[in-house]
Amino acid sequence: MIKNYSDTFFDEIKLLSKFPETSHLEGLKVHNDASPELIKAAQSLFDKGLTTEPDGGYLTSLGIEAAEHLHHLLMALN
Repeated sequence: MIKNYSDTFFDEIKLLSKFPETSHLEGLKVHNDASPELIKAAQSLFDKGLTTEPDGGYLTSLGIEAAEHLHHLLMALN
């Protein structure tokens, strides 16, 4: 079965992929003048417990695990 994924889902993936792979002490800040899609994706990652702040922040332990899986997938597909 093919699932239809929302644009927000892909925006979340894009944002999650921008978190540094090598250091969990570095975070991201999505500024209020960013695109509405990016702001929504940041809020969604926070709502799902993947980041510490609604505008980015740091990855939580769940976020770190998700980002690691995502980076592995991106490497495999690239």
